[in-house]
Amino acid sequence: MVRVTFSLDEQTVVELRRTAARLRRPQSQVVREAVADYASRTDRLSDRERRETLAVLERLRQSTPSRPARAVDVELQSIRAARRRGGRRHPSP
Repeated sequence: MVRVTFSLDEQTVVELRRTAARLRRPQSQVVREAVADYASRTDRLSDRERRETLAVLERLRQSTPSRPARAVDVELQSIRAARRRGGRRHPSP
């Protein structure tokens, strides 16, 4: 374990001590579990981020394509074929 020093406000210390006593666990364990729980939740999008992402996707969905779908399909097929052949060949210097 690594020792670290943090400054906490009085109310947070009261909550930490009360929680540790109620759970009959060391305060350091309560802090470790709290940080792990917080970290697991920060990987998710907030409601605001989710709404913004959906708005961007909706604008993309409604936008007019810059070229026909057939042209995109042809390009993707050529890229896949080039990858199967080992990639694009560059002339040697």
